[in-house]
Amino acid sequence: MLPTCDPFIRKFDTPLRGSRPSGALAGLRVGVKDGFDIAGHVTGAGCPEWADFHGPATKTSPVVQALLDVGAEIIGKTQMDELAYSLMGVNARYGTPLNPAAPDRVPGGSSSGSAASVAAGLVDIGLGSDTGGSVRLPASFCGVYGWRPTHGLMSGENLVPLAPSYDTPGFFTRDLPTMAAIASVFQKDQTPEGPVTFWLPSDLWSLVDDGVAGALRASCPAGECRLDPLLPGGDLTDWLHVFRIHQGYEIWQALGPWIEQHQPDFGPGIRERFDTASKISKQEFDSAVERRSAIRSHLETSIAPTTILVFPTSPGVAPLRTTPQEDLDVFRNAALTLLCVAGHAGLPQISVPLAIYDGAPIGLSLLGARGTDLRLIAAAQTFAPVSLAHT
Repeated sequence: MLPTCDPFIRKFDTPLRGSRPSGALAGLRVGVKDGFDIAGHVTGAGCPEWADFHGPATKTSPVVQALLDVGAEIIGKTQMDELAYSLMGVNARYGTPLNPAAPDRVPGGSSSGSAASVAAGLVDIGLGSDTGGSVRLPASFCGVYGWRPTHGLMSGENLVPLAPSYDTPGFFTRDLPTMAAIASVFQKDQTPEGPVTFWLPSDLWSLVDDGVAGALRASCPAGECRLDPLLPGGDLTDWLHVFRIHQGYEIWQALGPWIEQHQPDFGPGIRERFDTASKISKQEFDSAVERRSAIRSHLETSIAPTTILVFPTSPGVAPLRTTPQEDLDVFRNAALTLLCVAGHAGLPQISVPLAIYDGAPIGLSLLGARGTDLRLIAAAQTFAPVSLAHT
């Protein structure tokens, strides 16, 4: 059994507040993933060696500052997977936060502590980051809302990088009004009005466990929806391969020199992923860049501003905490096939806690064209979330 840890790696004696106590998020408590800088505090990024090497931050992340400027209160820094290079929420160095919605299952990562603290009611808002699913998957596992914004909508400055062309801040909440209030802070020039077309791509749904698919479909609103595949005649596993090469090369460019110099004692899975990333050639990366461009063009052509893709966030419910590492890696690869779609084109996606299967929550995702974040959040009101005992 994995050792359990508190969702916070560091709680502040006194909540951090901005100079203006009023605003859209006045009085709401926030847990900040420990990959974001807060001036005067060490950013540990889930890795003891990183924390030891880096002194207190001299600047505060613009995203954190934006929350403070509209009245939010920062309670502390939350746990995360080592240097954000995982999706299960398992950290061999600090422990694994308890999943309040399913205590016998992993919480998901890498934004594990932010998701778990929201699910437990310890904070109102969890700030995380999402490269390949690190907000969306924990949201599904913990039974909360998880929003990956349009890439570039929010600044990635003073956030420990993983793969910058995929990295974005993201948020967890227990309810949609709070998520809408957050979105209004960062996107003021978009209106969510207007009819939308829901598209349930058959090829994305085919990647999911039959029982999970049935539970989610039963909770979807009635009405006409598109059911044709996202990639007619194509293979979505090729999109996963492009993601792994493109992301892996960026990761090693961003973190490889520091890893080679300091040789951190990574836990199982993390060590192997960094080793694989270090061996990706520039030629492989250049090929992946070209193929990603084609994927992006296909998505931008296929998804109109009034179209919303609807599909399961995850291929299944959260794995048990007793699941062997090799089985977690198999699940991770299956999840990434669903999760990489948004990242390839920088598209917004929100996971809604829609159903319960095998005693654990499972999320349904809404994904739209770039810049339609407010429309997605408004459309999510169409889907009635499950009521979970932990909330």
